[in-house]
Amino acid sequence: MVKLPTSTEDDVTRFLKKVSETPAPARPLGQRGRLIFAMDATASREPTWDRACHIQSEMFTETSTLGGLAVQLLYYRGFGQCRASKWAVSPPQLLRFMTAVRCLGGTTQIHKVLKHAIKENDREKVNALVFVGDAMEEDVDQLCHQAGQLGLHNVPVFIFHEGGDPIAERAFRQITRLSGGAYCSFDSGSAQQLKELLSAVAVYAAGGRQAMLSYGKKKGGDVLRLTHQLQGKR
Repeated sequence: MVKLPTSTEDDVTRFLKKVSETPAPARPLGQRGRLIFAMDATASREPTWDRACHIQSEMFTETSTLGGLAVQLLYYRGFGQCRASKWAVSPPQLLRFMTAVRCLGGTTQIHKVLKHAIKENDREKVNALVFVGDAMEEDVDQLCHQAGQLGLHNVPVFIFHEGGDPIAERAFRQITRLSGGAYCSFDSGSAQQLKELLSAVAVYAAGGRQAMLSYGKKKGGDVLRLTHQLQGKR
C-alpha cells in the first residue's frame, strides 16, 4: 500500500505565511468580509465534507470582532451539478446549507468554481475563495487562465488539497500562484489543522494580515509559530 504524504509543520507555516502576506482589499468600515467556500462533493469527498460541517462555525467565531464574515457555499457533484448557496452570515445558516448536501460520484468541475467566483466578484467584492478537493480532471490551461483573472481582480484562491495526487497538486499550485493565494496539503487525520487553517483564511478575508497576526497570538500552535516569523513586518 502506498502511503499518502501528510502535511508537515513547514508546509503549514509556509501556507500561513503566504496568507499573511496576501494584501487584503480595502472595504467600508463595518462591512462583512465575503468568502466563497467551495468544496468537491463527489463521492470520495464525503468524510471531509462531514468534518467540514463540524468545524465551519470556527470561521465565523474568529471574525466576529472584525466586522463579521459572509460565506457562500459552492459545491459540485454528480453529472454536471455545480450549485451555490445564499450568502450565510452565521454558523447555523451555513450548516443548514451544508447538511442538505449529499456527495455523489462524478468528475471535477473546478472551472465552474473559478467562473462563479469571477462572476460573483463582478457583482460585489469577494475577499477570498477557499477550495477543498482531492483531484483535478480538467484542462489545466483553462483553470490557469481563470485563476489569472481572479488574480487581476485581487481575489486570492486558497486551496486545501487532501491526498497525494501529483497531477492535482501541480494544478492547484499553479492556480494559487496565479491568483495570489496559497496551497496547503492535509490528510484525513488533520481535522484540527484544517480548522485552524480555514479560520486563518477567514480572519484574513475579514480583517487582513494584521488581524491574522492577532489571531495567531490568540490561538497558538502552528499559527503562533508563524507570527514569530512575521514580527516586524508591515
